[in-house]
Amino acid sequence: MISEVGYIMHLKMITYWSWWWEVDNEGDKLARTILTISFPALVFLWYKLMLFLKATTSLPPGPYGLPVVGYLPFLGSNLHEVFTDMAHKYGPIFSLQLGRKLHVVVNTMDLVKVVAHDMDQTFANRNPSVTALTITYGGSDIAFTDSKVHWRNLRKVLASQVMSNKNLKASESFRTHEVRRSVNKVYTKIGKKVDIKEIAFNTEVNVVTSMLWGRSKSDDDEMESSYVGDGFREVESKVMQLLGAPNISDFFPVLSWFDLQKRERDMQKQLEYVDQIFDKIIEKRIKVNSSKINGEVKEDEKKDFLQILLELKDQKDSPASFNMIQIKALLMDVVIAATDTTTTMSEWVMAAILNNPDVMRKVQDELTEVIGMNNIVEESHLHKLTYLDAVIKETFRLHTPLPHLVHRCPDKSCTVGGYTVPKGTIVLMNVWAIHRDPNIWTKPLEFRPERFLNGKWDYNGNNMKFLPFGSGRRICPGIPLAEKMLMYIIASLLHSFDWSLPKDEEFDVSDEFGFVTKKKKALVAIPSQRLSEATLYMI
Repeated sequence: MISEVGYIMHLKMITYWSWWWEVDNEGDKLARTILTISFPALVFLWYKLMLFLKATTSLPPGPYGLPVVGYLPFLGSNLHEVFTDMAHKYGPIFSLQLGRKLHVVVNTMDLVKVVAHDMDQTFANRNPSVTALTITYGGSDIAFTDSKVHWRNLRKVLASQVMSNKNLKASESFRTHEVRRSVNKVYTKIGKKVDIKEIAFNTEVNVVTSMLWGRSKSDDDEMESSYVGDGFREVESKVMQLLGAPNISDFFPVLSWFDLQKRERDMQKQLEYVDQIFDKIIEKRIKVNSSKINGEVKEDEKKDFLQILLELKDQKDSPASFNMIQIKALLMDVVIAATDTTTTMSEWVMAAILNNPDVMRKVQDELTEVIGMNNIVEESHLHKLTYLDAVIKETFRLHTPLPHLVHRCPDKSCTVGGYTVPKGTIVLMNVWAIHRDPNIWTKPLEFRPERFLNGKWDYNGNNMKFLPFGSGRRICPGIPLAEKMLMYIIASLLHSFDWSLPKDEEFDVSDEFGFVTKKKKALVAIPSQRLSEATLYMI
């Protein structure tokens, strides 16, 4: 086995270092001979060293890899599938060395419970990638900062000022306006191809920015034009792509200064684009606040999220004070994460429904019964749409947006599943495998929304069988908004229109692994009028 690995690597060396083998003097021939003999020996010694380390430290089992690079050359793509296959070979918990970083993958709900609940505090920290640190202003946000006082303050203000029931209710008009505006836009494209992801993205980004700073980019006033801009979708897509792209600087931190793959440079460009938007918004808001100090203020005016953050910034002695970098990092989290997850899942849900005509019929029958053909969807209807809710949850199960969630990193060495997990290890929870585990789910690869109709399922991470948003203290804080917006967008599209697939295009439901796993081929569908009156499509 070792000699075979050595031979393969020898061939790779010949290909990569072809300039070396073309030299034909006696000294180089000697060096080539020594290298050819010594390389398999080095591999053998590395193999024995790894055996010794795993035996003496009780690390989880797993592949041994090669000197220096570890298992990195053999990892491949589509890691959600690769790790699930490796779990079948090595067991429910396994480890692999990738460059200088030890990774541990847990693949069962019992082990996820240990990491995310029983030892939640130990595993509450992060080891962010270079690109994650870049886009979050050095890890000043909620997603990638360690579980310390700053993180608790960020999460507390987000939960109380944006995601609370009171504030979600107060911002209902924003969601209603944008969803109806999207329905009207689709109505103008009756009989034509519509990009579902584009519709969902524009709706979501307008809602989120409205909630954050009280203005939508669709508002017809002089302040809206420069807020987000038409290029933001491309920037957001590039950010998520870079977050999921392998980076040699992460596996070998000593090389990060060189930025060999230019990942940090590319992410810095995306940061600069969004940072300019934030600077313009904040600058204008500060000017408005200055004018209000001079008496121009309305008594019943509601503060938006940005206003609240700016006031906290000025409270220097407050335990929850923020500086400008932290404010922008928090805005970045909400704008990017909320927009991308809802947009991605809108496309997956519509794809699942279009791929299952019986499911579409049942969803639309429910919409007709609850809402009626002479009415449009309101948020007050959403809690009554139990079958649609089950369809969305089943889509989350089969197409989990973050198949390994955001990794955890223990702040001390500990034991999981009888094995040692050293301090600083990158721990991945393979939710994708759990959601497709035949020991948990009957016929797991089939799309069966009925399995979620018993009312026992939610997104709060308490049931280890179903964890699309994570669990424990690092669970996604944006669940209330994401759940509401996804239901509202899908219900409105399916109640307002009948949908068909273009006959000249092949329907594809394959995915593309990344930080967020997306549909490989964009979903394009053709709408036709479903409601009785054309006036129902007007804003």
